[in-house]
Amino acid sequence: MAKSPLTQFHITKKMFNPSYLPHLEDYSHRFNVYYGGAGSGKSQFVIQKMIFKYLKYANRLCLVVRKVDNTLRFSTFALFKSILADWNLYDQCEIRETLLTIVLPNGSQFIFKGLEDSEKIKSIANIDDIIIEECTEISLDDFTQLNLRLRSKNPYNQVHCMFNPVSKANWVYLKWFASEYDKKSTIILHTTYKDNIFLPQEYIDSIKEYEISNPVYYKVYVLGEFATLDKLIFNNWTDACFDYKAILKDDIKNNIEAVFGLDFGYTNDPTAFVCALIDRVDKKLWIFDEFQQKGLTNDEIAKKVTELAYQKEKIVCDSAEPKSIEELKKNGLERVIPATKGRDSILNGIQYLQQFNIIIHSRNLHMIEEFSNYTWKKDKNGIYINVPIDKFNHGIDALRYAVNPVNTMGTIKVFNVNF
Repeated sequence: MAKSPLTQFHITKKMFNPSYLPHLEDYSHRFNVYYGGAGSGKSQFVIQKMIFKYLKYANRLCLVVRKVDNTLRFSTFALFKSILADWNLYDQCEIRETLLTIVLPNGSQFIFKGLEDSEKIKSIANIDDIIIEECTEISLDDFTQLNLRLRSKNPYNQVHCMFNPVSKANWVYLKWFASEYDKKSTIILHTTYKDNIFLPQEYIDSIKEYEISNPVYYKVYVLGEFATLDKLIFNNWTDACFDYKAILKDDIKNNIEAVFGLDFGYTNDPTAFVCALIDRVDKKLWIFDEFQQKGLTNDEIAKKVTELAYQKEKIVCDSAEPKSIEELKKNGLERVIPATKGRDSILNGIQYLQQFNIIIHSRNLHMIEEFSNYTWKKDKNGIYINVPIDKFNHGIDALRYAVNPVNTMGTIKVFNVNF
């Protein structure tokens, strides 16, 4: 009889968080959903579980995915290597940094892929398991296509999904939390930092401070709850399908102009690009296109804008990154300019946008999610203050840059934000 990985590789139960340990050898559920707050250890456990499983069963193939290649390399791939080192297995494995693959001593292997190009996934055959890091970053269609790829003849095929809740508008909430799910095929586990016995006390103390300083952030990102955010900044919007070219064509008064904005991001925050039509006279705003993605370099940003055929438009960018703006120009976006911010630019921009009837095209899911969740902060007494949360705002920031009249029509000064 073959030895268990616990004894063969000197893996002990003390290496696992107790809250997760009952799930270590549960291979009966196809869908394994692990969600919760920051520091809960869910990604750590899923990787531990899958390495343990793949030490137990030889010659299996696991596909590890995230939306973007670059973020996958520095997050999940790095965590795999760290756990293999902790278990004294690193030197026994074949680890290919360039290809992003890991082969265990028994021939079982992990392949890491981003989902920017679906063709990358279609070419991989005989997948036995799938790990989806930051599941909320991918679309429902991405998830469906991945599930269809999981059709190996080997037993115990599983999909493991990990994420921090973002909003009830995201597809993961609608799929697994808005209604009853099939408990025979799906297991859902919610955890927080309280379930992670390996966290340093300094980290615990730092995130507990948010309970007073930023209750909304604490509820969503520390406790890992799908919060209903009731003090929304924008109540003047709706989503609908429309033809922006027809709107421009029917613009008899010549009031409507097209505007474009870009907010830079990379590892922690996405780069956000927004396209809109604005009628400053009749106070209407149509958001007709967008993209948001983490891990984009400046040449990749320029490539995506060019692929969308907006490279000749004037694009107003976050002025905090002048070097990035110059690199975008060198990569073909010759009309990019820095945003003029000034004092109270965020509040001024919010107040300006609040004056418009805003229509977001139904396909622009990132902007819909942001407008559904962008709220005001509370003070320590639970009173709302005129400071927005620094979440659900990347596309909105890009929109603020794009529509700010100071970029085309002179300085605007507004101070009375509407609560």
